[in-house]
Amino acid sequence: MNHASLVHSLGSDNSDRRPIPRRRVSSNPCLPERLPTTGFLQREAEIDAPKAILRQLRRSPTPSPPNSPELETEQSPLAADENPGHQRRPSLSSLASSASSIKSFGSSLIRRQDGKSHSSWKEPQASVVLPYEVLRAVERKDVMYLMEIRDRAFHLLVRMSGGITPLLHAMRLGNSHREVAIILLGAFSRWVNHIEDDQMEDPRTKMVLKALRTNLKLAIDYGLTKTQGSDLTASFLQTLIMSQGETWVLGQAANVGLALRAGTEGHPVKTADSAVRKFATRELGKADLIASLADYIANATADLLLMGAWSNACEVLELEQIPSWYFARDDRVYKAFVERLDEHKTAIQNKLSKRLKWQLRVLRTALEGRTTTYRSKVELLASELDEGEGV
Repeated sequence: MNHASLVHSLGSDNSDRRPIPRRRVSSNPCLPERLPTTGFLQREAEIDAPKAILRQLRRSPTPSPPNSPELETEQSPLAADENPGHQRRPSLSSLASSASSIKSFGSSLIRRQDGKSHSSWKEPQASVVLPYEVLRAVERKDVMYLMEIRDRAFHLLVRMSGGITPLLHAMRLGNSHREVAIILLGAFSRWVNHIEDDQMEDPRTKMVLKALRTNLKLAIDYGLTKTQGSDLTASFLQTLIMSQGETWVLGQAANVGLALRAGTEGHPVKTADSAVRKFATRELGKADLIASLADYIANATADLLLMGAWSNACEVLELEQIPSWYFARDDRVYKAFVERLDEHKTAIQNKLSKRLKWQLRVLRTALEGRTTTYRSKVELLASELDEGEGV
């Protein structure tokens, strides 16, 4: 309350003069800055939540023994397979390849379902005629004939005749045959992604991979990366690594394993990313300018981290390494990684170091499939394994 008038009257001899009371200050509360919108808060939460989960893994104890109640409530590997929401999302390049293949081969899939009706179709036998028949099918846009060759004699699609291959021939014919070039490219990606493990040691498979590598290299040199190269560049690197890159994969996985042993000071994510980018730049020349290759590089970086971490575990547990031909083939490395973690979880808990167990948990959690891309996952791993507090 304002008592100024009373105080003044007590100290004054003239009781007739009364001072005018001061005006009371009105209340007008205000906020120094407007509150953020709900959309902004949602975006911030989506960015910070994964980082908070990884930070919690650093402080959380190691997983409980297999007989504990906590693990009894965990999802089994079989249940995980039945729940597609917990599978690792394939890279954008692989999704584009699959989509183009499905779109281009839809009619041929219906035709293949009636396999008995085509039992009379036989592969031409004359070595001189085979390349001519394939090239003529390219010129005529005979997609069905090309699909028959893909299913029965794939090596004819990559055979060179007169210094030209079917893919390069389709590219030279121009935009009118662009669809044929995309179909051939989809056939290459499909064949590479469907090679079985036991086929990798077959000399015939290695010969086809080498021919396929030549096809893709010629196509890249011709300039397909500027118009249709979203699938081609990734397929080229994938084929190159599968045909001749086993030594490179194992060597780089070992280097990443050493970086993981050093903790955050070793910058394992940066080490893996630099190795993949250097390899791609050496083989493609201008790989940094190919935007569509970013997802493949992120996929390969994540796989190197998984293989490097598991190689460190193998040295202690005396187990087998993840096969090198799993490398950068969608989520094959991640699936093999998770299967091995589940199979040997007791030995992992009892024998591995605290840092390595933490790194295994971080890799499994960060690379688990949801709706984020490989690039986002690699950035998340870098914030924890390269720039975090470490263990």
